[in-house]
Amino acid sequence: MKSFFRFAVLALILVVVAMVSALMAMRLAIHGQEVAVPALVGLAPAEAEKTVANLGLQMSIERQYYSPQIPEGRIMSQLPLPGTKVRRGWQVRVAQSLGPTRVAIPDVTGESEHAAELNIRRRGLDLSSMAAVESAGIPADQVLAQNPTANATQLVAPKISLLVTAAATPETYVMPNFVGQPLGSVNRTLQDEGFRLGNVSVAAPAPVEAADEASAAGPATVAAPAQTAPPAQATPASVIVSQWPAAGQKIAAGAAVSFEVK
Repeated sequence: MKSFFRFAVLALILVVVAMVSALMAMRLAIHGQEVAVPALVGLAPAEAEKTVANLGLQMSIERQYYSPQIPEGRIMSQLPLPGTKVRRGWQVRVAQSLGPTRVAIPDVTGESEHAAELNIRRRGLDLSSMAAVESAGIPADQVLAQNPTANATQLVAPKISLLVTAAATPETYVMPNFVGQPLGSVNRTLQDEGFRLGNVSVAAPAPVEAADEASAAGPATVAAPAQTAPPAQATPASVIVSQWPAAGQKIAAGAAVSFEVK
């Protein structure tokens, strides 16, 4: 019994030692792949990339900013910060300095979107963003405002945002049902609401078959030759039998409405 107890205690000790050894080995393996991010600010891109590559890291230049302190072409900021522990293969994102501001911001307000973009890019600047807004009394595709403003100083990024006028969205209405109403009163309603009268056609009368007329006159009766009646004309008293657009459809302000009458 005592020998069995000793064996069990020894086996338990061996299991605990094995688990501790495995945990320590795993910890060493994980932390053995970590490195501290080096300081890159002030370095040239080639030098900075070589520095991170020696530690098994990668580098990407994602932004460019003006800076009166950092010379043009040098690294001016980085993420993660120097000293941060990261795994090998991690990507360090940096921003590059454009040096002091040497470009004048042009005044593009009042210009078209295309002309403003050409003016901006000709000076070595870029468009950051563009927003459109409707403005009463101002034609579409015209620059209303810009940021930074003209001749601004202490620029951070070589980009300009524009606010441009957009074409006004036409008002829409739901087409009412005019079927069964006189053409004259409907025309006045359309004019009062700012719409136009379109095409007006007269519905053809129902045809009467010649055979039916002949049989009604008797077998010995010879049908008289048909005479062509003059085409009917629409009058204010004509009654609407169909319309286009149909009732319930959307129609823009000032649009034309066509009818068929009888």
